[in-house]
Amino acid sequence: MTWWIVLLLLACVLSPLSWLVPSRRQRGQMDVRLQARRMGLAMQLSRETWPHWLAQEPPNTCAQYHRVRRSGHQDSWCYWQAEPGKWVNKWREPCGDSPLAEQLADLPGDVFKVEATAQMVALYWGERAQPGALQKVADFLLARA
Repeated sequence: MTWWIVLLLLACVLSPLSWLVPSRRQRGQMDVRLQARRMGLAMQLSRETWPHWLAQEPPNTCAQYHRVRRSGHQDSWCYWQAEPGKWVNKWREPCGDSPLAEQLADLPGDVFKVEATAQMVALYWGERAQPGALQKVADFLLARA
């Protein structure tokens, strides 16, 4: 009987340690972020306020993958993925630049927003572990930087 009590007390003491083990989704995100770092991409968690008209509600804190732009780029733009494969600007107009529209169409379905400034190109991504998704993100950022 005392062994059962000792085992029960030991289980009660060790059970909170299981909360420290990362979930499968968190481990997948860590792997994607490490691979992105090896590819030369920078990543940070960013708080965003999203437009109300998006079909899928993105998380408040989202992973922002970005790359520094080469000098000479003065254009700035911003597009949201309203529905999978449908990229629109803040006035809900589709992308008019055909090379950019083709590159946007190639991005994974859980990329919420893509923007470019004179300094950098940023992409807000849900980081679902899909084969080849990180490579598509890296190719887009490299092409647009």
